[in-house]
Amino acid sequence: MERSEYEHVEGGAGGAGQIAVGSYGGYAEAERVVDYLSDRQFPVERIAIVGQGLRSVEQVTGRLTMWSAAGRSAVSGAVLGALFGWIFGLLGWVDPLIAGLLLALYGAVFGAVVGGVAGLVAHALTGGRRDFSSVGSLQANSYDVFVEAAYAAEAIELLEAADAPGRGADRAAPAD
Repeated sequence: MERSEYEHVEGGAGGAGQIAVGSYGGYAEAERVVDYLSDRQFPVERIAIVGQGLRSVEQVTGRLTMWSAAGRSAVSGAVLGALFGWIFGLLGWVDPLIAGLLLALYGAVFGAVVGGVAGLVAHALTGGRRDFSSVGSLQANSYDVFVEAAYAAEAIELLEAADAPGRGADRAAPAD
């Protein structure tokens, strides 16, 4: 959607419309603006930060072999198994009473074996279609700061003060 479609948005946080009072190239800039407004006693619960131009970015982190898939799953299984074993030992659910740390160790070993086998099978079932590991994220082209219409004039005035961070590149003139 074009930014102009976001100038006045009905149904904001308080039920009233919202007006974009600033547009910034990065989230840190928008966050700094909200912090600036907060420092000047502005009611920040009336503010929303909206990412515009969202895109999904997947950073490939490495090759994924059957053994690396099994290893990663074994580590996850060991942690989960140790946690369950420790809880069982802590609550005394196993009779005869066995120390919680010993149960955690048994749980870690059992979890690693089960996790490793599950990871191996799951990777084999992909048939080689995804032989890499990655980390996904959402990124935005810009971040707009929206304020409920009743508070917009005050926010604009604060953002256009001499020591203020400003309204961003796209917001040089006051909104109507």
